[in-house]
Amino acid sequence: MSIFVPMDNFTNEYFGIGIQNGKTPENLGVLWRSAQNLGASFIFTIGNRYAKQACDTHNAVKAMPYFHYETFDDFFNNLPKGARLVGVELTDEAVPLESFHHPRRCVYLLGAEDHGLSKQAIEKSHFLVKFKSELSLNVSVAGSIVMYDRGIGKPRS
Repeated sequence: MSIFVPMDNFTNEYFGIGIQNGKTPENLGVLWRSAQNLGASFIFTIGNRYAKQACDTHNAVKAMPYFHYETFDDFFNNLPKGARLVGVELTDEAVPLESFHHPRRCVYLLGAEDHGLSKQAIEKSHFLVKFKSELSLNVSVAGSIVMYDRGIGKPRS
């Protein structure tokens, strides 16, 4: 017997996470493994594609939806309706992750370790977040910190 449980679309939450022009495939594998463990609904790449990596021991790319976009415009035009774009970048305009209220429905975008998010991605992000770090971090570590912070039960926006 099946029991139907109605969904409340005003309280439902989801998030996706991805990388723009990722530098090394190994970082993608680690980020995808963290995404699977920390509750992501989908993963994606912009520019460089994902290739199977030994560090993705859970084969997360086959366990959840994976999307690839050739350009930022292609990605931005296909954001889920109602989702907010949260760019993760060390800029003066970015708000500290420690005080950030994650949107209920959002997409987190990280840039490559060596040059970060594109200017276009920064301008189009609904929110920019950063966290305390003396220098920039490996993209898979940065993404994992953001997803962990989302999961600690802070208020949502």
